[in-house]
Amino acid sequence: MKKVSILLAVVCALAGSRVVGQDFDTTVESYRGVANQLIKSGRKGNDSYLKLQELCDDIGSRLSGSQSLDQAIQWAQQSMKEDGHENVRAEKVMVRKWERGDESCRMISPRELKIGMLGLGGSVATPAEGITAEVIVVKDQDELDALADEAIRGKIVVFNFPMPPFSPTQGSGYGTAVAYRSKGATWAAERGAVAALVRSCTAYSLATPHTGAMGYSGGPNIKKIPTACITIEGATLLARLQARGKTPVVQLKMSAQQHGEVPSANVLGEIIGSEKPEEIVVIGGHIDSWDVGTGAQDDGCGCVVAMEALNMIRRAGLKPRRTIRVVLWTNEENGTAGAKSYAVRHQAETHVAGIESDSGGFAPEGLSIDMEDDDKEQIAIGQLTKILSLLDAIGSTRVKAGFSGVDVGQLKQLGTACMGLTVDGRLYFNTHHTWADTVDKVNPKELTDCAITMAVAAFVIADMPPRLGEEE
Repeated sequence: MKKVSILLAVVCALAGSRVVGQDFDTTVESYRGVANQLIKSGRKGNDSYLKLQELCDDIGSRLSGSQSLDQAIQWAQQSMKEDGHENVRAEKVMVRKWERGDESCRMISPRELKIGMLGLGGSVATPAEGITAEVIVVKDQDELDALADEAIRGKIVVFNFPMPPFSPTQGSGYGTAVAYRSKGATWAAERGAVAALVRSCTAYSLATPHTGAMGYSGGPNIKKIPTACITIEGATLLARLQARGKTPVVQLKMSAQQHGEVPSANVLGEIIGSEKPEEIVVIGGHIDSWDVGTGAQDDGCGCVVAMEALNMIRRAGLKPRRTIRVVLWTNEENGTAGAKSYAVRHQAETHVAGIESDSGGFAPEGLSIDMEDDDKEQIAIGQLTKILSLLDAIGSTRVKAGFSGVDVGQLKQLGTACMGLTVDGRLYFNTHHTWADTVDKVNPKELTDCAITMAVAAFVIADMPPRLGEEE
């Protein structure tokens, strides 16, 4: 009997005390030591902030089709090779190339004033001499619809829609405001406007314009008109002038160009699973950014969090049952070609789970999850709640159903448990898509905790006996 007990103890030790068939609470608790090890070693020292500096300070902004994005793709491959990861490679993706060019926005009546602006990605240019026209300011789409066509035709429509301030329960309000950025040009053009200006998608501004993607719709008979974002200060000034019976006149100049499709790439690197290498847990962020600032919070942080999470696991000598794969997607900002290409190229593979970081490197709060199968999602929420209890030392324990991420969400149709790293997002949209999105806005400790959260969650999901969303 004693020999049997000794033999059982040895078997359990070799298996890391992770025995298939245990109830899930016991299974998760068996990872407590691993989680504590990753927390301790990660906080003692890691390269996430150094990688962020190399990506953002040394290379800079990374708009799709740019030389700097090509440099970032090469850097990411070299960095992951130096870290010792397996199957490091770049997978070619064709992306749309749009260039901003020179641009300006100037009020010329009732007085001369330069208005802070950034052309929206995908916009057409103005004529070389610009467009000079009266503006008509509306708060929202309902106000635009209430106006007669004669009041809009030949004018520049200004959408002065205020993005709601951040709420702990409702979030940022970005989802409501962004519709004006993406669709405002079409709404205005349908009514005969010659251009559209959109109040920046932010609740806070120090004369800082915020760029982002826009699109044209409405059919071939709707003219494509130039569109740009302007500062809150500029939008509200124009609104006040109009409210007092004045008629502001604005000159808009934009020399934006479309260059068709050019080659880019997603970057991949792995720790290959020891028992089920064909089952994959993806972690990642998007390597492209807008052409202003250096894309630190959006999404340099997401890239280095995923890269360093994998590095933490490797440095700890851990070998999960399933493969953990870093994917740095290209072209998230103005096309999502990278994520779409990845989902098609890898559709025959078994993606157990995916975790995306695209909300900045702020203090982590937990994970959101979105699955095609509602029943499996409910099981996964319960499992994740227990898994994240291993991270109570850093407070990253909250699990909620909801949006995962633009890139990882492309895997949902494959049956993947798609997750997003959630953070304290109160400050995120202050610098989002602006010249101010730079490394100095990132707290190294908070960035480290994001990497630890992703490392612990990814390792446990990749190593535990049942797949996430399936009961033992």
